[in-house]
Amino acid sequence: MIGRLRGELVSKQPPFLLLEVQGVGYEIEAPLSTFYNLPDPGGQVTLHTHLHVREDAHVLYGFGSESERGLFRSLIRVSGVGAKMALAILSGMSAEDFARCVMNGDTASLVRLPGIGRKTAERLVVEMRDRLASLPATAAVAGGQQAAAAAAAPDPVSDAVSALVSLGYRPQEASRLISAVDGQAERSEDLIRLALKATLK
Repeated sequence: MIGRLRGELVSKQPPFLLLEVQGVGYEIEAPLSTFYNLPDPGGQVTLHTHLHVREDAHVLYGFGSESERGLFRSLIRVSGVGAKMALAILSGMSAEDFARCVMNGDTASLVRLPGIGRKTAERLVVEMRDRLASLPATAAVAGGQQAAAAAAAPDPVSDAVSALVSLGYRPQEASRLISAVDGQAERSEDLIRLALKATLK
């Protein structure tokens, strides 16, 4: 595995760049967030890399920071999100903005990114929420969001909807199911039980 490269930037044409390291030229794909901080050709660059192995090719991805690479690696583990889509996400928003979207369930902002449909955005919110706390670039955002939620007054309805979403229900469907039983119980656990029971009828 190639984890890091340091060398001379030969050329850059988003999303591709050519980095020469001790006489060897590495073709690398990088998100726009990394390109923004690249020097002019001829300058020295250090990139944190991820070698993505496919049946038909070995593609090397480069990132300006370890935190960006960490988010990339987490994204490609999400069902339906490949390396190209992960690169598009990192090109379209910062790691901190992505974390806020996930923690706030802001699928509308995620859908604005190229190649991200509503189902994929909802899947990202569900699957990435727990992973963000372990990533340096997003841990502070995730922690702040969780602290704010803990400080707020308990909301059984919101908690029940979030629980259904984590079980795989789409946010709209989860809201509809809980709204149908709202008022029949005070605890989120009971609301979830009633909602799930109603789906079996």
